[in-house]
Amino acid sequence: MKKVIATLIASLFATAAFATTPAPVAAPAAPATPVVKAEAKETKEVAKANTQETKAVAKADAKEKVAVAGAKEEVAGAKADAKVSKAKAHKKAAKAKAKAKAHTDEVKAETAPAAPAK
Repeated sequence: MKKVIATLIASLFATAAFATTPAPVAAPAAPATPVVKAEAKETKEVAKANTQETKAVAKADAKEKVAVAGAKEEVAGAKADAKVSKAKAHKKAAKAKAKAKAHTDEVKAETAPAAPAK
């Protein structure tokens, strides 16, 4: 029982370590253009996707550890479930990153012809 409680406490600390996000980058004093806004939005969405991914991976790891502590015969099933959960988290994060990148590229394409000629 002590091992199970110790494992749960350790997983809580690990989850807390992965859940922290980096400090936001200070915005430049220049006026915000659609491209800058789109890039900021992309950065924010990528950070959010990374945070969600790490939370999902930590949760899958915690489930695996609890299952390992509980019963040896269910380990294979728990590991397979953890792999599926991790794969889903990675796929979801990659999709969110691609969507954010596409939006930024779209805004850049829209604003590029609108720039005044020198």
